Amino acid sequence: MTQRFFVAWLAVFVAWMAGSVIIHGMLLNAEYAKLANLFRSHEDAGKYFGFMIAGHVLMAGALVWIYRQGVADKPFLGQGLRFGCAVALLTVVPMYLIYYAVQPMPGGLVARQIVFDSALVVVLGVLVAWMSREGKGSGV
Repeated sequence: MTQRFFVAWLAVFVAWMAGSVIIHGMLLNAEYAKLANLFRSHEDAGKYFGFMIAGHVLMAGALVWIYRQGVADKPFLGQGLRFGCAVALLTVVPMYLIYYAVQPMPGGLVARQIVFDSALVVVLGVLVAWMSREGKGSGV
C-alpha cells in the first residue's frame, strides 16, 4: 500500500462522511424525525458516533482497495462511473430494499435513500478513480 492509497482512503472517507451528513443529516432529516420510534434519539446516537466513524473508515478503505485491484489503463471518468454504479448496485440498492422488507419505512423515503446514496457512491467511485489515476489512461 502506497502513500497514494492512504491519501485516497482519507479523501474518500471525508467525502463519504460529508455526503452522508448532507443526505441523512439535512436532506432526509425531517423524514427521519417522523419515524423517531425507529431510530435512536440524537442524544443516544451521539454515544454511538464512533461506530459511524469506524464504518465509514472501513467502507472508504475497502472502496479504494477494491477499485485499485481492477483499475485499467483507461480514462478514469468512465472507470469511476462504472465502478460507482457497480458498488451502488452491490451495496446501496439491495441494502435499502432489504431494510424496507424488514422495517416499516415509507416507500418514498426508501426511494430517496436509494437515489441519494447511489449518487453519492457514484461520485465516490469517480473520486477514487481520479485519485488512483496513473499512466496514459489518466485523462478524462
